[in-house]
Amino acid sequence: MKKLIYILAGFLLMTVSCGKKLNLSNPNALTTVDYWKTKDQAFAGVTAIYNSLTQDGTYMRSFPGLTDSRGDDSWLDLVLTGQFIIPTTSAPVQWIWRDFYQVVNRSNQVLQYVSPYDASILTAEQKSRILGQAYFLRGLAFYNLATTFKLIPIITKVASNPDDYFTPTATEDVIWNQIFSDFQNAEANLPISYASVTGPDQGQKGRATRGAAAGMLAKSYLYRKDYAKAKTQLEKFFGSGPLAGVYSLMPNYRDNFKDINENNSESLFEIQFTEGFGTDFNWTFDPTTTWKQVTAISVTYGMEGAGFSDYLPTRWLYNEFKLEPTVAGKSDPRLLATIASYEPADNSTQAYGQDWITFLSSHGVTNPTTRIYPRKYTNDGLGRAFETPESGINYRVLRYADILLMYAEVLNETNNTAGAYTYIQQVRTRANLPNLATVKPNMTQAQMRDQLAHERALEFAIEGQRIVDLIRWGWFSDPAKLALLKTHDTDFNSYTPGNEWLPVPQTELDVNRNLLPNPAN
Repeated sequence: MKKLIYILAGFLLMTVSCGKKLNLSNPNALTTVDYWKTKDQAFAGVTAIYNSLTQDGTYMRSFPGLTDSRGDDSWLDLVLTGQFIIPTTSAPVQWIWRDFYQVVNRSNQVLQYVSPYDASILTAEQKSRILGQAYFLRGLAFYNLATTFKLIPIITKVASNPDDYFTPTATEDVIWNQIFSDFQNAEANLPISYASVTGPDQGQKGRATRGAAAGMLAKSYLYRKDYAKAKTQLEKFFGSGPLAGVYSLMPNYRDNFKDINENNSESLFEIQFTEGFGTDFNWTFDPTTTWKQVTAISVTYGMEGAGFSDYLPTRWLYNEFKLEPTVAGKSDPRLLATIASYEPADNSTQAYGQDWITFLSSHGVTNPTTRIYPRKYTNDGLGRAFETPESGINYRVLRYADILLMYAEVLNETNNTAGAYTYIQQVRTRANLPNLATVKPNMTQAQMRDQLAHERALEFAIEGQRIVDLIRWGWFSDPAKLALLKTHDTDFNSYTPGNEWLPVPQTELDVNRNLLPNPAN
């Protein structure tokens, strides 16, 4: 069976008080006073956090879409996002803020209410990994909010009085120190796997692990340019490190983006989606017990005639894949795993199992042989004739390929450019590309930075990584790099400083008197 974490759709309701004399509790719902008592409730509480990651504003649709469209590897979308002029009243932007703070809220409940559990309810090991998952998921939510909005409130406790609903905007140091702390606590408390744990989560795949926490902590250090700490963190995955040998690259790159071979050796953490569960499809609201646990990324990215075609890869990205042939003289195999294009030389002449030209022409597409579309995270080539808003393809948050390329980056930034070659080459070898040390020997640190930017663009295209990389590398404040981005994607012509982030939603600014706008507002 593919799936693993059984989603708890409902969660916990607070007691409602009305006036000074009337205090009513819903007899059909448990309050926090009545709830957090048993082992099953503790396990159900942490499972409910994962549920929030499958909503429209998190990984079901809007967050990947609005993240991809701001990079130079994808364009279109709700066009305004791609052009860096999305308004503060955008509903999808508000959903991202809303749903990731729901992850934070549910994590806070677990951390606050499970922490007092004693050994008569949970074993030390069970309690540790429940809290570890809550720390990890809260850290992931804060990481995504910080890399999307730059300046955010840090909420680490359950609201208990009216003032708690007006948490002020935190400084960047406070934000990132909290992210570091959450991932550190997660790493200290989580198991490497759930294969032999005791409890209802035994054998379940898809839950946060020590490797996921260690990797996200390294990624967080890298974002803040703390290369020394990132290097120490990443070394845990190599040599005699505690996570050495736990992960490896999948031989077939595309296996990372199908609804088969999920939670594989390359995956450190992925969001679990599945078809065939639930009856109610919900685009924007809090799921119910009948909600379908599916992603709508595939139908959103799918080409005309099969999906919405809301997002398209840039021609720059396509050309980047064509720059370097494989050792056999073929196109980089990641091209056709990432982009659907008409490539007779590479035996790619079909769209969703039908003749490419006939299929697209029948749906009003002119010049079909010149059109390109996303293939990653879609059903194209998986034996299905079209997309529905009900894909079961898991969303990969962190892959071992990222560990390798991040380690290469920190080696380069800590003056070991020569050492970076080995780790880059592992990723290139899977793509059957020639030895980088042979074709580009003795690169300088600056040259290696540009090479890594190229390698990451190809390996992680349409995975929500590019805009985060561009921000942390400082390309938006570098006139030469910004000019380069404009040649990659004309959407960058309308960029103005600060709009690399999404704006803080106006609805949030209206209700929280202590919330500050960010540079995109």
